[in-house]
Amino acid sequence: QVQLVESGGGSVQAGGSLRLSCALSGRTFAVYAMAWFRQAPGKEREFVSGIGWSGGSTYYADSVKGRFTISRDNAKNTVFLQMNSLRPEDTTVYYCAAHGRPEPSFVLASYDYWGQGTQVTVSS
Repeated sequence: QVQLVESGGGSVQAGGSLRLSCALSGRTFAVYAMAWFRQAPGKEREFVSGIGWSGGSTYYADSVKGRFTISRDNAKNTVFLQMNSLRPEDTTVYYCAAHGRPEPSFVLASYDYWGQGTQVTVSS
């Protein structure tokens, strides 16, 4: 049984930074492309960032490009999302997801496993 466990959420002021982590257990981490999504109340879950198997390919939503950095450590079965220059509009719940293909997908339904979510709150 695959499990994804996120950590690192919290509250910061605008302009601050947070680093989210997501640890995968139960399967070989290196065969999964990984991604971060976020979902605000009453809105659809949206793609934030994704990373391929090897970590050599990364993708970002336009809204976070230049501010967020995704990375992975296959030895530790963990994917990270470094979030800098945070804005109040980044406030929401962030979810990590695992996709059993070499490259991440922008489509929610293509993901095999999801974490429970971690809250990020950015105050102005």
